[in-house]
Amino acid sequence: MQVVNIVEKMAWDKLDTVLNSKENICKCEKCRADMIAYALNKLKPRYVSTERGEVFVRAQYMDVDLSAAILVALTEAVEVVGKNPHHDKE
Repeated sequence: MQVVNIVEKMAWDKLDTVLNSKENICKCEKCRADMIAYALNKLKPRYVSTERGEVFVRAQYMDVDLSAAILVALTEAVEVVGKNPHHDKE
């Protein structure tokens, strides 16, 4: 049985939406991972071990306030990581 943080899945799902609204932000895999890590450290995790649990948590995140929290954390993460990327410069 695998335990999954549904908030992480949802953050990955929304990351491209936030990145597409920003110009001149690196979108390499390292920066994307840093953005997700930054955002997840700002959000309360929601762990599940079953598909039923995943459906329940996703239903909670249809609430505007909870969905907005993910977008706010991702927006902040994109700004911070975008200004201070840790990937190797070519």
